[in-house]
Amino acid sequence: MPILIVEDEPKAGDYLRKGLQESGYVADLARNGPDGLNLALERDYELIVLDVMLPQMDGWTVLQKLRERKDTPVLFLTARDDVVDRVKGLELGADDYLVKPFAFAELLARIKTLMRRGPVREAEVIHLADLEIDVLKRRVTRGGARIDLTAKEFALLHLLAKRQGEVMSRSQIASQVWDMNFDSDTNVVDVAIRRLRAKIDDPYAVKLVHTVRGMGYLMELRE
Repeated sequence: MPILIVEDEPKAGDYLRKGLQESGYVADLARNGPDGLNLALERDYELIVLDVMLPQMDGWTVLQKLRERKDTPVLFLTARDDVVDRVKGLELGADDYLVKPFAFAELLARIKTLMRRGPVREAEVIHLADLEIDVLKRRVTRGGARIDLTAKEFALLHLLAKRQGEVMSRSQIASQVWDMNFDSDTNVVDVAIRRLRAKIDDPYAVKLVHTVRGMGYLMELRE
């Protein structure tokens, strides 16, 4: 999985991306807070290198919103060396904190240390509107009411919910839920989606599972 860099200063961002690529990493670059957050939520990254002072949305806010849905390791980069700022970043869920200016060798060492800590931890509880998915207890409620799902229905819901806002193709769903290659003549995914909707959407006014014609399905709250 690649590393995401969120850095608004053009020279610094290009320098970081080039340095990581030359060190053998795949690196994406976002130059403002909203773009960084969107990439962090839509794609799976092994690590995020996040600047604090960003246009449109600062790094604190990016991290706070990210932690509502993902636990991707985050290394803060900032010119602010106040203890209060470092504590704030760690309390919001940052995994490490590096103050500018820094030696690139130290950044690489910090990245390698964070990556050795193990795989990305998934959120234990996922929320979307009034839907709550307790991943550990495998318990689903909507509006406080318990919803009973089969093992495959839960796996399907969990997949869509943890990738909420992202269109999942039928082949992606089939491979990850049923561990099978998708056959265009097989309607197993469509049938499973209909059964899931009957339980978590049909009884409620606000629908969460949506069809994207010709592409697949996604979960999101639409205004």
